[in-house]
Amino acid sequence: MKVNFFVTCLGDTVKAEVAKKTVQLLEQLKCEVIFPERQGCCGQPALNSGYIEKSKPAMKSMIEAFEINDYPIVTPAGSCAASVKKYPHYLEDEPEWAARAQKVADRLFELTQFVVRQLGVENVGARLEGKGVYHPSCSLIRKLGVREEPLILLNNVEGLELLPIDNQETCCGFGGTFSVKMSEISGEMVTEKVQHISAVKPDFLIGADISCLLNIGGRISREGQPIKVMHIVDVLMSR
Repeated sequence: MKVNFFVTCLGDTVKAEVAKKTVQLLEQLKCEVIFPERQGCCGQPALNSGYIEKSKPAMKSMIEAFEINDYPIVTPAGSCAASVKKYPHYLEDEPEWAARAQKVADRLFELTQFVVRQLGVENVGARLEGKGVYHPSCSLIRKLGVREEPLILLNNVEGLELLPIDNQETCCGFGGTFSVKMSEISGEMVTEKVQHISAVKPDFLIGADISCLLNIGGRISREGQPIKVMHIVDVLMSR
């Protein structure tokens, strides 16, 4: 199967290894990966701040970038996927663009969603010894409805034991610009999240959204906790 890769800004500039391993995983699963070179920022930071009109050029540029073919679009970031999924709504006052946005949105999948639901793969042959906690990001479970897919893949990783924590699905407090505008509240939320994580003494914290992992990982680091923070694709490519 041919697929388009939507790398996202964080994957491009902050966590290049996540982007690299996503491509490697897709190729391992017999996908031919295409990288539309015109892709850029999906506009999420501005959209989350309410700058809808000023974000429209970025949205339209993204639409044009992924109109080069009709192949599925795969990204290792639920938050960016969720933003693109809302393009038709943001562009509803321009029906032609809204229709084009809908066609792109319909082909867009978060990585674990694509692997499990589109490729029908539940075991990628990964192996990682230790105990882990999975953080289900708000973007995946609340915006995309992707709840079981990451767990299906992680439960098939040889040697990995997933541990439940209190308030597992509670927000980590990042929320994009929320962590800037409401920094004190955000700080308390991530502190509570790390308390719940550290209480079960895991070896790994695993998530499918880079932004949440940066937020939680930063708090883990400041507290000196011996917990390794991993994007789910890091786990799925472990051998």
